[in-house]
Amino acid sequence: MSGGVRVRRPTSPPPGLPQMAPQRFPHLRHDHLDADARKEAASKGYVPGRRTHAPGGLNITPGEWKLLGVVVILAMCVRLFRISQPDSVVFDEVHFGKFASKYIKSQYFVDVHPPLAKLLITLAGFVFGYDGNFDFKDIGKAYEHVPFVAMRLVPAFMGVATVPISYLTLRALDCRATTAMLASLFITFENGLVTQSRHILLDSPLVFFTALTVLLWTGFCNEDKHEPFTEMWWTWLVLSGLSLGAVVSCKWVGLFTIATVGFSTIKQLWTLLGDLRVSSKVFMRHFMARAACLIGIPILFYMFMFWIHFLILQNPGDGDGFMSSEFQHTLNGRGMADTYADVALGSTITLRHVNTQGGYLHSHSHTYPTGSQQQQITLYPHRDENNVWRILNATREGDPTHDWANQPLTYVTPGMHIKLQHIVTDKHLHSHEQRPPVSEVEYQNEVSGYGIPNYPGDANDDWVVEIAHGDKRDKESSKRLRTLRTHLRLRHVMTGCYLFSHKVKLPDWGFEQQEVTCNKQAIKENSLWYIETSAHPKLPQDAPKVNYKLPGFLSKFLELQQVMWATNAGLTDRHTFDSRPDSWPRMRRGINFWVRDHRQIYLLGNPMVWWLSTAAVLCYVAVRAFLILRAKRGYRDFENTKVVKYDTLCGFLFVGWSLHYFPFYLMGRQLFLHHYFPALYFAILLSCGVFDLVTSALKPKVRLQVAGVLLVIAIWNFVYLSPIAYGNTWTKSKCENARWLRTWDFAW
Repeated sequence: MSGGVRVRRPTSPPPGLPQMAPQRFPHLRHDHLDADARKEAASKGYVPGRRTHAPGGLNITPGEWKLLGVVVILAMCVRLFRISQPDSVVFDEVHFGKFASKYIKSQYFVDVHPPLAKLLITLAGFVFGYDGNFDFKDIGKAYEHVPFVAMRLVPAFMGVATVPISYLTLRALDCRATTAMLASLFITFENGLVTQSRHILLDSPLVFFTALTVLLWTGFCNEDKHEPFTEMWWTWLVLSGLSLGAVVSCKWVGLFTIATVGFSTIKQLWTLLGDLRVSSKVFMRHFMARAACLIGIPILFYMFMFWIHFLILQNPGDGDGFMSSEFQHTLNGRGMADTYADVALGSTITLRHVNTQGGYLHSHSHTYPTGSQQQQITLYPHRDENNVWRILNATREGDPTHDWANQPLTYVTPGMHIKLQHIVTDKHLHSHEQRPPVSEVEYQNEVSGYGIPNYPGDANDDWVVEIAHGDKRDKESSKRLRTLRTHLRLRHVMTGCYLFSHKVKLPDWGFEQQEVTCNKQAIKENSLWYIETSAHPKLPQDAPKVNYKLPGFLSKFLELQQVMWATNAGLTDRHTFDSRPDSWPRMRRGINFWVRDHRQIYLLGNPMVWWLSTAAVLCYVAVRAFLILRAKRGYRDFENTKVVKYDTLCGFLFVGWSLHYFPFYLMGRQLFLHHYFPALYFAILLSCGVFDLVTSALKPKVRLQVAGVLLVIAIWNFVYLSPIAYGNTWTKSKCENARWLRTWDFAW
């Protein structure tokens, strides 16, 4: 401090959670105090066992409850108005409606989002008789025999429930009733939140559980300041943990909510650690309680949602190809009989790729349209007779050992030269100095099926077996080829390239199957193969057999998390209506959801609510920086109880906004305006917190009038842009006049 003046700063409540009343003994129960402290507590009016505050700080009068009930009814009218229109698929209902169909049919699928919100939507469809037979294929496709209204009601009612939650949250944060009511009405008439909540989409459940978590955590923090370790204290803490589990089980964006609560928790524990009156034993109780409820419970809840997910999805589906072979064999009908462990010359085998979800080496009687125009070799994810090959000894023509049927049983060992004969078409696996049709680069060679019946083949059919590694459970698997236990590479004798596949799809002429090439610079992981099935007429019935080791729940859970992460990171393609985070606070553009007959549903926020919330964020940053600068100059603003209250309140909401917004800058994946909605919720509450501060010196009547003016402007904005929220008809001139920014690309 300037001039060497030491400024004593008061102990502040947890971030964003204002002191309900000055208190000398935060975080302490009466039996944790020494004798002198008990006397002082008694002199302050503290009586052990007597509750002197409302649970969670929710001091709501009966009149407020009645008024809040009216607002909830208003929110229902706004969100449920003409919810049956349009009666066709809207935007991402294409995906989430389709997932509901797969749940009902128990067909396995893979999505980048956790299951909770999708399960709730599916439950509504199931209860109202949906049989899962609608394909949700295209935006605009008319619904037939689908209870889509019931399915839309799930996010709609969650959108409605967010309204009273916002009110209760600000009241728990010690804001005035007028402020809380303004926030609830802002959310009621926020066009973007309304539009998003009226369709079979996941963002409304996400925002609901985000808001619920903030309310429950605020209630816990208020309880913690008065009487920790009481029954009510544990209730708020456990419910906070359950809500954290729910929000992250809707979308991974819920991790940002966990981070928000985590920052507040660290601040609480840091305050406790610095309080010399708190014994080590009491501190550890606080630490362990928070760890169990805010880490353990969310993890268990999240895993439980996936347990339900696996329990329902027991049949094969289009998501099989994303999972490992072991995982796939846990699905109904995908299990296989035990197969011979030994692989010998003359064995008929199926060969699977290790690194790209285990597709089978495949061929069929179709040729490449360019290059050699020989028979196609692909990677195919499903079982098929065209996946079967026979291992032959690659020897000179006329060598008697080529006749495997009349020779002794010879196991395949490292370094052996072999040919692979396609059983159905009698072609050999072949490569040559010819560029493949898709990956036309110098280090890639075409792989094809070549030859005619009874043709012994040529040198370009020859491959060298290289064993990469074996299974520790099978000691022989590193010495010779063993089914399921050995990972091998096949090196082309003539060119030195390796049999290779990667996540590149062939065009329509290749049936969009995966490309197989021979790569001279092959990444090892993409050139690894294993034999799934093996049969040989000379092997006795009692010869050793093997099968997949089926994974348990934990293994399946961890594998699916990896697949979801990789799939999410791979969503890098551009979309017509995608946007980047820098444009969201300014609401530069929206998203076209649906259009037909001069009617359009276009996701766009309420300009007044949206821009006011952004201004509040900037205002907080500016004022906080100014206060820090003043503190450096020796001013004692942070000893003012009013400054402390609003700094902690707004600081908590600002941290929530920041943690739900800035991480998107680190993502290279496809992003849309609706990814900003959780951050928008914090920004709206922050704008109302700023309103509470700015109007704190005004008379209640004047404050109410100011709030009324803001509300009238917000409602006018909502009504003016409501045609694109509800898909109503409007004139071309009104449409043009409503395009306030050139980047708003909705059209008449």
